[in-house]
Amino acid sequence: MHKSIYVIGPTSSGKSDLAISLAKEFAGEIVGCDSRQIYRFMDIGTGKEPGDLRTIKNRPPVTKKVYVSSGVAHHLIDSHHPNTDFSAGKFVKRATRIIADIHMRGKTPIICGGTLFWAQALLEGDAVAPVKPNTALRKKLSTKNTSELLSLLEQKDPIRANNLIKNNEINNKVRLIRSIEIATELGHVPPVEKKDYTKLHENNLIIAIQPSKEILHERIKKRLNKRLDQGMLDEVYNLHHSHGVAWSRLESFGLEYKWCALFLRGKITKDEFSNNLLTESFRYAKRQQTWIRRWERSGATIHSIKNLSQAKKVIKEFHLVQN
Repeated sequence: MHKSIYVIGPTSSGKSDLAISLAKEFAGEIVGCDSRQIYRFMDIGTGKEPGDLRTIKNRPPVTKKVYVSSGVAHHLIDSHHPNTDFSAGKFVKRATRIIADIHMRGKTPIICGGTLFWAQALLEGDAVAPVKPNTALRKKLSTKNTSELLSLLEQKDPIRANNLIKNNEINNKVRLIRSIEIATELGHVPPVEKKDYTKLHENNLIIAIQPSKEILHERIKKRLNKRLDQGMLDEVYNLHHSHGVAWSRLESFGLEYKWCALFLRGKITKDEFSNNLLTESFRYAKRQQTWIRRWERSGATIHSIKNLSQAKKVIKEFHLVQN
C-alpha cells in the first residue's frame, strides 16, 4: 500500500532533523512543504538545511532535479526563483505527482514543513478554489496593511472574514489577499467540506513535533541569533540587489525577510528590528500550534511526539512496510 508520513510542527521545533532521520530509517524521500524554502537564494532566513541541487538521470521531470541534504533527497526545495508566485494549488498538484513517483520507486514520501495550510490541502486532496492569481490586484493589495485588508474582506465576504478572525489568522497577509482575490472573482470564498479521515488515515500518518513553550521560545531566540551571525541581513540585501527581488516582495514573505527589508532601508531601528522579529516569530509559532489543534478538531488524528524514538514507535505501529 502506498503510505505517506507527514512531519509538522511550529517553527524551530526540529522538523527537518526529524524528517531526515526518518527518511534514513524508513527508505524515504522528503517533500518540502514550506512556502519559502521552495525559493532559491533564500537559505539562511528560511532555515534551509545545507545541501545542493542535483540532476538525476532517467527520472520524470517532476523529480529529475532534487535538493540533497545529509544524503537524503528533498523535493520542492530550491525549485523556483523568489519572483515566482507559488500558490497552494500549484503545490498540491506538484506534490501529488512527486509523491506518486516516490511511491512508484518503492520509497516512502515524507512531507515535511511548517506551511500547514499546504500540508492539510495536500492530505485532504482539496480542490483549491478555481481562481487564477490576479497579479494587478495582488500588487494593489500588497501596499495595504492587515487591518485594511481585513476591512476590505469584511465588505466582500463577512463570513470568510469572521472565520479568519476566529482562527487567529488576521495577521496572515497572504491568506487575506488570497481571500479577497477569490471573493472578488466568485463573490465569496467557498466553504471547505468536512473530510472523512477514516479513509485518509489508512495511508497517511501525521506526526507533530511539539516542544514545550519554554523550550520552543528558547530555540527560536537561539536560531534567530544564529541566522544573524550567518549573514541573514546580507542574504536579504543580495536578494534585492543581485537577484532582482523587490523590497515589497521581500516584505510579503514575512518574518525574517519582512523585518530585514525594513531595517536595511532604515525604516526601523536596530532595537525595533530585533524586538519585532522575535515577537512575530513567537506569534507565528503560536499560530502554527493553533492550526494543529484546529486540524485535530476537524477530525484528523495527529500524533504528538517529543523525539525520534517516539516517532519511530508511532511509524512502526502504522505498519509501514520498508522496501
